[in-house]
Amino acid sequence: MKVPLLDLKAQYASIKEEVLAAVSEVLESQVCILGPKVAELEQQVAALSDCKYGVGVSSGTDALLASLMALGIGPGDEVITTPFTFFATAGCIARTGALPVFVDIDPRTYNLDPSKIAAALTARTKAIIPVHLYGQMCDMDPIMEIAWNNGLYVIEDAAQAISATYRGRKAGSIGTVGCFSFFPSKNLGGAGDGGMVVTNDPALHERLVIMRAHGSKPKYYHKYVGGNFRLDPLQAAILLVKLPNLAAWSEARRYNAAIYNKIFADCDIGRPWISPDCVSIFNQYVIRVSDRDGMLQALKREGIGTEVYYPVPMHEQECFTGRCRVSGSMRESEAAAKSVLALPIYPELTNEMLEFVGRVVIESSNTGCKV
Repeated sequence: MKVPLLDLKAQYASIKEEVLAAVSEVLESQVCILGPKVAELEQQVAALSDCKYGVGVSSGTDALLASLMALGIGPGDEVITTPFTFFATAGCIARTGALPVFVDIDPRTYNLDPSKIAAALTARTKAIIPVHLYGQMCDMDPIMEIAWNNGLYVIEDAAQAISATYRGRKAGSIGTVGCFSFFPSKNLGGAGDGGMVVTNDPALHERLVIMRAHGSKPKYYHKYVGGNFRLDPLQAAILLVKLPNLAAWSEARRYNAAIYNKIFADCDIGRPWISPDCVSIFNQYVIRVSDRDGMLQALKREGIGTEVYYPVPMHEQECFTGRCRVSGSMRESEAAAKSVLALPIYPELTNEMLEFVGRVVIESSNTGCKV
């Protein structure tokens, strides 16, 4: 049996006619930059996230970059974040000329550990970027308390967590801004790159709108140095078709996660720990095992797709040599990078497929337990 890590063709088959009609509508209109589809998506994603404003941008990466730029973060500033994340989080900090400052993670959630942030603060600290990894939100209340007490911005990197909640509050609604990615593998994914920034600050919303169009308002008059960060209306149209399905797709991922949890219940396999304060959308289902690389190869031999998110923490990336600051030990991030492995979790998986994956995982882990 072949079980890919993600099967976008199965999802597409269920909405194909709606997607083609939506794309055709945009092409017939020949409104090829921004326009009503982008505006509609901005309104709907903002409402979904319990925010007043949304700004469609060209990718999740550009959502982070535009947010940093709109907040005036640049050379001489420091931004605290996690080293256990996708490159864009730290890369965007560096691209502004600011210094990424890395703080270690909570080993249960893999998210930024709030108890270690205070030790990383300096007079140059301007912002914190908590990353809601794998679909589960960070412990935001203590992060926001630190930010409030020190006059810091909070940029929620919610690329993997659209519609996830923390104590009843939506991803993106707690910090200064929230940043989403519509990369195809996300729970709400487009047919290419796309992203969005959400906020409740009207002045910041206005700056973000200007920033995504080369910093100009009106056209050809530039108050800021911005970028070409516009969301494509074709992507917006496709995402508008997908958005009504998001809740059901995320619920299906939680259902699949529950099946895996039951299969692995009596095994020496580290299952995802979800805080009682959180509802995860399970963008990934990540297990933790001692012989990760051996299990990865065993899964591949059986035709099971898998991935390591992430094999090299940011503070160990060559490009950050001499261009970051490490606050304390990164022991938990380094340990996670050597032991985590993502299993297929997409909504279209059958129980038979889930049980097959579970059986191969158990057999290759040599735990002695049975499916």
